[in-house]
Amino acid sequence: MQIVSSTLVALILCALMAVRGPYRGLVIFFGVMPMGAMAAFNLPAVGGATITASDLAILVLFGSLALRPQGLADMAGSLRPGQPGFWLLLLMVYATLATLFFPRVFEGQTDVFGIGRVANAIGIVIRPLRPDGGNLSQLFRMMLSALAFVTMATVFRRNPDVGAIRRAMIAATLVHAGLGVMDVATYATGTGWLMEVFRTANYTLTVNHEMSGVKRMIGGFPEASAFGYFTLGIFGFWLRFWLSSPNDRATGFYLLLTVAVLLRSTSSSAYVAGAGLVLVLTMRALLSGGMGSTVSRRIGWVIGVVLALVPVVVLSVLWAYETMPGVRAFLDRSLLNKMESDSGVERMSWNAQAFRNFLDTWMLGAGLGSVRASNWIIASLATLGAIGTGLIMAWVWAVLRVRSLRATPPVTVMIRALQVGCLGLLIRALVVKASPNLDVLFFAMAGAAVGLARAKVTVSATNLAELPVFKAIRPQRAM
Repeated sequence: MQIVSSTLVALILCALMAVRGPYRGLVIFFGVMPMGAMAAFNLPAVGGATITASDLAILVLFGSLALRPQGLADMAGSLRPGQPGFWLLLLMVYATLATLFFPRVFEGQTDVFGIGRVANAIGIVIRPLRPDGGNLSQLFRMMLSALAFVTMATVFRRNPDVGAIRRAMIAATLVHAGLGVMDVATYATGTGWLMEVFRTANYTLTVNHEMSGVKRMIGGFPEASAFGYFTLGIFGFWLRFWLSSPNDRATGFYLLLTVAVLLRSTSSSAYVAGAGLVLVLTMRALLSGGMGSTVSRRIGWVIGVVLALVPVVVLSVLWAYETMPGVRAFLDRSLLNKMESDSGVERMSWNAQAFRNFLDTWMLGAGLGSVRASNWIIASLATLGAIGTGLIMAWVWAVLRVRSLRATPPVTVMIRALQVGCLGLLIRALVVKASPNLDVLFFAMAGAAVGLARAKVTVSATNLAELPVFKAIRPQRAM
């Protein structure tokens, strides 16, 4: 085990979580999530694997709940048949079997893209399928994500405190945006050493990458794509919450902050997914009218403003594209010519080979960590096969459709906001995602939504329905 400069920080944060318990420690847990490149310690003996601070935080949160009276029994209740957690349980059973045995069963029978050495440097190479350390590390991360879901579902099934979720999301948003601003500021001022404590994981870091002269914002993550992915989750949450909270100025601030970070991320996949999420919500409101009168009015207002601004924005962008070489280069590289770039061509070759791996393994999958792909569905098919892909889709569908007939308006709004946050991450994964694991933020928000929906008591001890943010919220009927 290798101790790094961030080990002490990670241990202090986890100790505070353990002291505060699974309820009050949620703010720290969500605040640690954006530190995706900060290691608790590295493991040179296990292929250089990294246990990040967020990995350790999940284990501490899970342990603090499991050690409580009836803690394990309550967690088992979150996995009962007929509930979303049951699909996740079946998925994890299949994923474990596939990852432990299929790389050996199908060894040498198909070629896969994987991590290897190219000219004495780590890179993506094509090689015959065989078991390696990536199988265990990816299975471990999938298990951590599943633990995050079960823990959050149990916590909020026992104590449906929507205020705790809101505070946790505020912490995640502020830390995420703060690290993004620090990343750009320290790069501009030549003080990048200030960010070193957040960049101790044994990953390839794209710290100094620019796009057409613009520093790519990575914040606390290894690269801009991962930064943009996390941003989509909190963007979806605050967008849906803002649409339901007309009198809450703080929510508007967090939404604007997230939008600013999203635009500055220079992640083309985040741009596409963000536009897709807004389009999905708008079309759902216009076609079904099922988002409640408050939401429909606000969406109508937003659509009106957008339609009024579209001609001005389009003309401005066209003018800048034709007259400003820097703008032309940025738009070409980030959006217009993305699929024709070397990166786009390479990712398409990954997907083509991954689908071939799916067929070569008799549609059973090659196991987690065996295949490199660039699309969530194709990555799921290649690693988990048709069975595993069906299970993970069933779980995601159950999470996005979960409802509570007993929920008060504040709880209903929070469930919908969490679901839209998950939807934002899912849309982004359909654009670009290298593995079936939708990552901890998705699993945590999904667990919180399911826990609130399944809670027997839907008014928390803090009497949140009396807070100003919730007074104007009317009952909502659909996402």
